[in-house]
Amino acid sequence: MKNSAIAAEDTHAPLSPAWREALALLDADLRRRGAAEKTRRAYGTDLDQFALWATDAGFGPTTIGPRELRRYAALLSERRCAPSTVARKLAALRAGFRTLREHGIVAQNPAELVATPKQGSHLPRVLRPDELVALLDRIPATTALELRDRAMFELTYACGLRAEEVVNLDVGAVVFDAEEVRVEGKGGKTRIVPAGEHALQAVARYLERARPALDAGAGEAALFLSKSGRRLQTSDVRRRLRVWGRAAAIQGGISPHALRHSFATHLLDGGADLRAIQELLGHSSISTTQIYTRVESARLRTAYRQSHPRA
Repeated sequence: MKNSAIAAEDTHAPLSPAWREALALLDADLRRRGAAEKTRRAYGTDLDQFALWATDAGFGPTTIGPRELRRYAALLSERRCAPSTVARKLAALRAGFRTLREHGIVAQNPAELVATPKQGSHLPRVLRPDELVALLDRIPATTALELRDRAMFELTYACGLRAEEVVNLDVGAVVFDAEEVRVEGKGGKTRIVPAGEHALQAVARYLERARPALDAGAGEAALFLSKSGRRLQTSDVRRRLRVWGRAAAIQGGISPHALRHSFATHLLDGGADLRAIQELLGHSSISTTQIYTRVESARLRTAYRQSHPRA
C-alpha cells in the first residue's frame, strides 16, 4: 500500500528481509498492545512506505539515524504532505523503532530525536444546543430506519461516542436499569458512560418497534442494524447524519465527531470537571481533552469582542 503523495511516480526495489522482519515485529507488538485494526493498518502503511524509501536509499533498520529520518520528513514536505500527515508518519516511525529497541535490534530510537512539524490549531466543530435539538427532533419516528437513526444519534450525543464505538455497540451494551452504556473504546478499553432519558427512550423505541423488523434472523449481535440486517459501518453512520443535517438545514456539514465535540463542550459549559470529561470521552491523556478548554476560550473571546465597549 503506497501513499500517492510520495510513491506515485516511484518504482521500488523489494523490501529486504530485515525490513520485512521489522514490519512483522511492529504488527505483532500492536496486536499484543490491543491496538485497533484501523491503527495497525495505518501504522503498517506508513512504515511500509518508509521501508521502501530506506531500501532504495540503501539503509537497513540498524543503519537509520535521526539524519536519515529528517531527510525523509523533508522529502514528505517537498511532496506536499500536510504537517499533520508528516507528524502521523513520524509517530508510526517512533512506534516502529521503539519495538526494534525493545527486541534489541537497535540500541536507541532515532525517531525520538526528530522534531514533529508544527501544525495549525484546528478547533472542532461544535453545534449549539438549539442546533442539536433541531437536528434530533427533525428525525421522525415512523419507519424502522428513522427509529434507528433517531436512537443512534441521540445516543451518540448523549454519550459522546466515536463513530467506531457506535457501530461496535451490541444489544446488551445499553443497561436501562442503570441508565448507562458499556462502550468498547480505542485499544480495547471498556468504559461506562451515563445515558440521558431522551437517548434511553429513543433506544427503547428502536428495540421494540424497529430492530425486529431489521433483524434478518442471522443472530447479529449489533445494536444498530442496516436495512439488510448487518452491523452498520462507520461510513453508514456518517452518510445518514449528513442526510439529517441537511434536513435540519445545518450549515457547513456535520459529522459524528461534531456530536462528540458538542457533548464535551456542552458539559464544560455546564460546569463539568475536565477530568470527568476525560473519563467520559475515553481519552488516555488529559492533554487530548484540553482542546475543549480552547474551544471555550475561543467562544468567550468572541463574546467579549462582541459585547465589551472597549474590546
